[in-house]
Amino acid sequence: MSSPRIPYRLIATDLDGTLLTGSETVSPRTLAALAAASAAGAVHIVVTGRPAAVTRSVLDDIGYTGLAVCGQGAQVYDAGAHRLITSVTLDRQLAALALAKIEAEVGPLSAAAHQDGVDGRMVAGPGFELIIADLPMTRLEDHRGLWSEPIGKLYIQHPGMGDDDLAAAARAVVGDLVGVVMAGEGIVELLPLGLTKATGLGIAARRLGVTAAETIAFGDMPNDIPMFAWAAHGVAMANAHAELKAVADELTASNEQDGVALVLERLFGLPGA
Repeated sequence: MSSPRIPYRLIATDLDGTLLTGSETVSPRTLAALAAASAAGAVHIVVTGRPAAVTRSVLDDIGYTGLAVCGQGAQVYDAGAHRLITSVTLDRQLAALALAKIEAEVGPLSAAAHQDGVDGRMVAGPGFELIIADLPMTRLEDHRGLWSEPIGKLYIQHPGMGDDDLAAAARAVVGDLVGVVMAGEGIVELLPLGLTKATGLGIAARRLGVTAAETIAFGDMPNDIPMFAWAAHGVAMANAHAELKAVADELTASNEQDGVALVLERLFGLPGA
């Protein structure tokens, strides 16, 4: 006798603003919905802009032991084994050139970088404001220290520009050299050209034996747009950025109101729907 058909075999969720609440936890209802969908035969995969070094403790806290796509697609991380399966780095000379070109256009920037590796440090130059509370960070005297070790990505901030405007300006100046993405409040990132969440998700999906046509994705920021384009169905949270809502197949409640759980309960016929 064949098993009942499930609507999606892969459930891809962003972390911040999507799966996690503001207190960096996952609600019991969302955890229960994910567990029930997994019991039905689906696989849950975390897809986050956070590098593995920053994602690790969060995943450990919620008991997540599967694959995770980290660093905007640069890393495929085995959470159970605490090891990287793949990792792509940003050319440091290219990153320095891109930073200089953007500064020539918009004025001085504050910058930080995340070093490569499962234990990679975040290093930050003068004036860079930490967005995620309690994130370990090493302060530098100037930008030169950003290039001391291989890096996964570069973060930039401008004292007089909003995130969307800074991302647009950077894209106009260096979009042919590096990828530029707005990943959250105060988080404009420079990445290896062509790298997106869809890149890492595609690699992880092949390892899991599932396809884009079997995937539902949840997110809240413009950096989730490529993941939505890759997946069969994209669900934006109520708190999502307008750019993501514009391309979503569906809108759900916010991350504080069990938005992920509401969709999974409906699609998988789970209690609570």
